[in-house]
Amino acid sequence: MLLGSDHVRVRVPATSANLGPGFDALGLALGIYDDVEVRALGSAELLVEVTGEGADELPLDEEHLIVRSLRYALDFVGAPQVGLHLRSHNRIPHGRGMGSSAGAVVAGVLAARMLIAEPEVLYNTTAFLLATEIEGHPDNAAPAILGGATVAWRSADGPHAASLTVHPDLAPILLIPSTRLSTRTARAVLPASVPHADAAFTAGRAAILTEALCRRPDLLMQATEERLHQSYRAEVMPESWQLLNALRERDLPAVISGAGPTVLVLGTRPDVERQQAVCEEVAAAVAIDFSQDPTGRTTWRVVQPGVSERGARSVRVGPAA
Repeated sequence: MLLGSDHVRVRVPATSANLGPGFDALGLALGIYDDVEVRALGSAELLVEVTGEGADELPLDEEHLIVRSLRYALDFVGAPQVGLHLRSHNRIPHGRGMGSSAGAVVAGVLAARMLIAEPEVLYNTTAFLLATEIEGHPDNAAPAILGGATVAWRSADGPHAASLTVHPDLAPILLIPSTRLSTRTARAVLPASVPHADAAFTAGRAAILTEALCRRPDLLMQATEERLHQSYRAEVMPESWQLLNALRERDLPAVISGAGPTVLVLGTRPDVERQQAVCEEVAAAVAIDFSQDPTGRTTWRVVQPGVSERGARSVRVGPAA
């Protein structure tokens, strides 16, 4: 496989997985984006520049997740490894349950897609397969690539994903904390098994949630109930857990975004301004409740990102030399 371009750009969205009862299956692409630019170099040199989120923390060598994912994809299609100049401007918060690692993986795979002479060999089905192999879970990779809402699953022949048509009134609200939580920590507190009644309850709510996301937003409050993972994670994200419950007491369909600690409210367009005001009020109250010391208090940023209907996009800027 030859290279077909030496300069490509990728834009990849943030994502929220689980959406409450859709544990490890449902996901939603959000209108917050990382922008990535890659140039193939004639030498074996690697240059990595990062601005925005994680600029002072991410590796600037072959360990960078975008670089690793790009090289994995090039190896998969038998394309030559080349020197790279990577520029990444990150807007997706890290360690907040918003798919930052999946976004980096997808960005690397889609950059490889545009670098090679036959990009069709890395179109969505294969790109999703590779992203899942690298990331380990399909629930964030699916909405990052396909956009909108998705359901992902695994079978004997690998991971699969299907798109859901999101109702036009859906208006997600994010409550993003200043603190972080690793996915590994959040998964470590989950039990090996749960009561049959809890599993049945959550399966039913996940089925309702697909209807609520697509056609019946009036069902979102009931559809976002679950008994599989959020309460077990309360011990490692107590503020998020308190915030989630306070919002639900105010009739807002709040869930933990991915592994947390960000809280996602599946708001609706006709009422979203009131819903955001309630989110800001409740977030401020929870911050005060947990810490009377302003210097040690968790702060919450409340944003309306919109839904990223198209998902990640990659384009060629220049031909191969």
